[in-house]
This record gives sequence, structure tokens and C-alpha cells, in this order.
Amino acid sequence: MNNFSYIKVSNTAEAILQIDGDIRNKIVAGGTNINDLLKYFITKADKLVDINPITENNSIIRLDNGGVRLGSLCTNADTAYDPIIEERYPLLSKAILAGASAQIRNMATNGGNLMQRTRCYYFYDINTPCNKRDPGSGCSAIKGYNRIHAILGQSESCIAVFPSDMCVALRALDAVVNINGPEGERVLAFAEFHQLPGDSPHIDNSLKHGEIITSIDLPKEGFNKNYSYLKLRDRSSYAFALVSVAAAFEIEDNTIKEARIALGGVAHKPWRVSEAEDFLKAKAPNKENFENAANIILEGAKGYEHNSFKIELAKRAIVRNCFMALHPESQRPGSKPSL
Repeated sequence: MNNFSYIKVSNTAEAILQIDGDIRNKIVAGGTNINDLLKYFITKADKLVDINPITENNSIIRLDNGGVRLGSLCTNADTAYDPIIEERYPLLSKAILAGASAQIRNMATNGGNLMQRTRCYYFYDINTPCNKRDPGSGCSAIKGYNRIHAILGQSESCIAVFPSDMCVALRALDAVVNINGPEGERVLAFAEFHQLPGDSPHIDNSLKHGEIITSIDLPKEGFNKNYSYLKLRDRSSYAFALVSVAAAFEIEDNTIKEARIALGGVAHKPWRVSEAEDFLKAKAPNKENFENAANIILEGAKGYEHNSFKIELAKRAIVRNCFMALHPESQRPGSKPSL
């Protein structure tokens, strides 16, 4: 690990000043990802700016519009177990608790969850070409061992996936991200925060250097009656998703009034297709309609030597989770959704 200076700040303005627009100055909060990036020489820092003492970003509050604001420095664990989140946004709580381990969730922050980088094997191996780590060097995963990699939204430059569970639920819920930086405050729709790789896979998101995520706003509607988060992985604990699905519905008289379906583990960002949700509106929640929606979502999916199975896996996961959302109690251990 390279030598660096370390400073704690007590407010957002001071943090922005200390970052000073220098790309070699980095923010640290929970440290569950950046510490690994530093240790593996994937990123370097001249200065680490510790933002944990900023109390203004460390709470969960109700908003006047009926929504809820998640402080960026609240831990994942505190967010998942907050009574407001458990009651009004259980989909988000379930997604957070599906991620990482209890120890990591106790440290990881909400803002850091949005900022985490891919867990691609080649990204973490500095002895192999990786366009995300070293732009222009090539993508080793395309012709390498690509079992965990993308089937949607990828490019010839990168087939890495974004690893977050929390963000899949935030995408389904239409959250917004509140940002502060040298040019002032701005609000960004969650759908616009993360970027697809294109020709610049080293750019993960739309945050400008020197900017800080201060909070995440949830809308009034939390879909607390019909929701489910399904994560398919190689082992049941402490593993990233091969495919994950967040599903939420508003249903009245056996008719879908509103539908939300977002996928994780399949693309460079949480994947959501509005056409599939529009297709489900005013239709019955049955297997045929869920299968058709899954086909719309997976349209254009492309597999590689080791991950083509994820296309069919994703289709089945979508259908299964849509049924689970009809009966949230089916998420209890040992329960099975009725098809």
C-alpha cells in the first residue's frame, strides 16, 4: 500500500474542500471496498478524507412529501433494521440483508454501497489487462473465465457486473441521489447514477470528482404489500449474485396496477426495462404474463463461454420472484411460492 495522508472532517463543506478536485484524494467512510482497492494497488491515494464524523448525513428521516431520506453515512445494517424501512420499504430491507455479511453490513455505508466497484476477477488482478482498471489495455474476461459476468448492457470494452444488492432495490423503488460538490448541490435520479461501460468502463457512475453523496431519497410508495427480493448465488452466505431480482407490485382486484422489476448480477448497473413493466399493467398476475415480461427484460441478452446459463436462469428467477412478490410470506425459510 502506498503512503498517504489522512484527515477527518466534520461537515460536508470541509470534505469537499479537502478533496479539492484532486483525483488522488479519496473519501473513506465504512472502508469495506476502498481498503481492498488500496491494498491490491487498484487505486492509489495521496490523501484519505474520513467523512464518518459528518453527523448531518447520518440519519433516516421522514420527508414532507411522504417519502424517506436515507443518510449516506447510515450503515447498511442500521438502514435495513430501521422500523420505518422495515414497515414501509421491506423490499429494500430484504435486499440489504441479502448482501455481504453481518460484519460488513455493520460497517458499510449507504453512500459507499452506491460507489462500490466490480468484483471481476481480472479487475482485482493487476497482472492482467482490464479496461476498467487500465483503460485501453483490453478486457481479459471476454475470452477468460466469465461465469459471473454480464449478459446485458455490456460492451466490447467490458463485461463486468455491478455487485450491489441494495442498489437493485433502490432502482426498483425509483430512488433519487442527493449530491453536493464544488459547484453546489444537485439531485440525480437513481436510474442515471450508474453508467453502462460503453467505451469508458473505468467511469462507473455520474458522480464528478470532488462531489459527495449526502443522502438517498425514497418516494412515498414503498410497495409494502407485494414485494420480494430473490438472490441466486453459489452459496447462501457472503457471495455476490449470479442473478438477483427485486420485484414489487400494486395489485387491485387481481389486476396489476403498477409493476417494478429490477435485476442485479447481470449488467454494469441495476437493470430495469420499463417496457416489461408497462406490459404487465392492467394484466392478471399469472405465469404467462410473468414469462412474457421476463422475455422482454432479457431481450438482447448475450452470454459468453462460461455464463450463457445466466440468461435462462434470469428468466426463471424473474418468474419465480414475481410469484413470491404476490405472497411476501413465501420468503420465509422453507416456504415455496405457488405457481
